[in-house]
Amino acid sequence: MKERAVVLDALLDRVRSLLQEGRAEEAAALLEDLWPGELAEIFAELEEEEQRTLLEHMDPSTSADVLEELADPEAADLARTLPEDTLTAIVDEMEPDEAADLLLDLDPDQRLRILAELEDPEEVRPLLRYPDESAGGLMTTQFLALRRRMTVAEALEAVRRLAPSADPDNIFYLYVVDRYGHLVGLVSLYDLIRARPDARLMDIMDSDVISVTSDVDREEVARIFARYDLLSLPVVDEQGRLIGIITSDDIIDVVEEEATEDIQRLGGSQPLDRPYLDTPALEVVRKRVGWLLLLFVTASLTGTVLRMFQGELSRFVELTYFIPLLIGTGGNAGSQSTATIIRALAVDEIDLGDVLEVVWHELRVGLILGAIMAGVGVIRAMTWGIPLPVAQSVATALVLIILWATTVGAILPLVAHKVGIDPAVVSGPFMSTLVDATGLFIYLQTARLILGL
Repeated sequence: MKERAVVLDALLDRVRSLLQEGRAEEAAALLEDLWPGELAEIFAELEEEEQRTLLEHMDPSTSADVLEELADPEAADLARTLPEDTLTAIVDEMEPDEAADLLLDLDPDQRLRILAELEDPEEVRPLLRYPDESAGGLMTTQFLALRRRMTVAEALEAVRRLAPSADPDNIFYLYVVDRYGHLVGLVSLYDLIRARPDARLMDIMDSDVISVTSDVDREEVARIFARYDLLSLPVVDEQGRLIGIITSDDIIDVVEEEATEDIQRLGGSQPLDRPYLDTPALEVVRKRVGWLLLLFVTASLTGTVLRMFQGELSRFVELTYFIPLLIGTGGNAGSQSTATIIRALAVDEIDLGDVLEVVWHELRVGLILGAIMAGVGVIRAMTWGIPLPVAQSVATALVLIILWATTVGAILPLVAHKVGIDPAVVSGPFMSTLVDATGLFIYLQTARLILGL
């Protein structure tokens, strides 16, 4: 991999040099044999004018690979700079679902003009009405559908005849439909090769077909792929007619995008629409400032709690030594619980119906963790020469805070999931800040009771 990276760096330098010399055709020729992912890496390092020049001089199919690999906002920005005849030729070479995604990001008038010039606009036009986040937005209309009364020999001939115009990734499974287009079964290419030539598809197909409707959310589609180890998934309309398929490469992109969004939300930020270095500073600020202000206001509750107990703290200054330890431990325990529950939700291990079982599980975990941390807290207090009653307050508060944190950390993601909020939103900084304030109240109230203040 390192050797390949060195080669790509050298190639990038050579391409830049040729473009500066006005030898765009030679620069484009150097890129023709690269993998689409490598092409996208090189394009990401070039200036917009250099990118536009290369796209105009490359073969449309290669340019299509580039736009398909780039993030949607980047691809749209680049597409807007191209002459419409060049863009039309490129869109003609794109997968229908990718072409639809690109066209939806363009100006409506430009979209209509390009659609009118496409060789087969009806491959793309139906996909424009589906949201990006849905199964319909992921599917492609390029697939092979066979009639159930076909013989194996007829089916193989149909595959042989249609294969040159079909994407090889779309023929892992061949879907079988009735005369009205209703999905009735599937057969793999391997099964066709093994079967007798005179056998009919209805006799060898698997009629237990997993499918989704076009309005299913893409996260649910990804879960179905993972649960059943699928290579492709058919999409049907309300009447059960086959209208498209979703392939595994589309799901890989979905999983990557969803993971990126969740990681950014875990840090208390709205997801970026573009790669980090391509996002203007003001846009990054806009994505972060809302949560930062909310967390600031929430964190101010800690100050309110300290003001409430300022008399107790003035009499037992030793109590202040443990404030960072206790609220930090509570926040960490809550974040651990939240992360575990979010992951369990993501892989369908639990749902809201399991809330009582989840709470009971986390209570037991919290009690054991609290006991361990309480023991460590007492030892630490003794080494500092802290009075025993204060040490007892610390130990008791640690148990209570961890019990509280693990319970809240388990319940909040379940509730968020139920009301349609991404559970990642309630994790990370938000969970830590919430537990900080409430944990501090638990600690000082416990100390007040034990110390008789």
